[in-house]
Amino acid sequence: MSTHDSHAPAGNDIHDASTTYGSYIWGLGLAIILTLASFASVVFHWVWGPSEPILLGVLAIAQMGVHLVFFMHVHADDEGENTVLALGFGVFVVALVVFGSLIIMHNLSSIMPTMDQLMQMQR
Repeated sequence: MSTHDSHAPAGNDIHDASTTYGSYIWGLGLAIILTLASFASVVFHWVWGPSEPILLGVLAIAQMGVHLVFFMHVHADDEGENTVLALGFGVFVVALVVFGSLIIMHNLSSIMPTMDQLMQMQR
C-alpha cells in the first residue's frame, strides 16, 4: 500500500473556497457590528427597558452564529446533515447558556437588597 492510497486529503485540498481572507473580513465586520450594537442598545436605550436582556440575548446568539459560520466554517453544504445537527446543537447550547445566565442574573438581582436596605442592616 502506497502513501497515495490514504484517505487523508492532500496538502492543498485542506483550504476550500470558504477560507478566503474576504470571508474572515466579513466575519470580523459582522462581529464588530454586533458587538457595537449590543453596547449601543444599552447606552442609547434603543428598546424598552425590560426588553433589553432579550435583545442582548438575541445579539449574542447572532454573534455566535457569525463565529460558527465565518471562523469555524460550520456550513450546511456537501457534508450533509451532521454539520447541520452540530450547528443546531451548538445554537441550542449557546441559547441555553445565554438565556439561563440572564434568568439567573435577574433572579439574583430581584432578591438583592438595595443600598439603603444594606445601610439599615448595618445600623
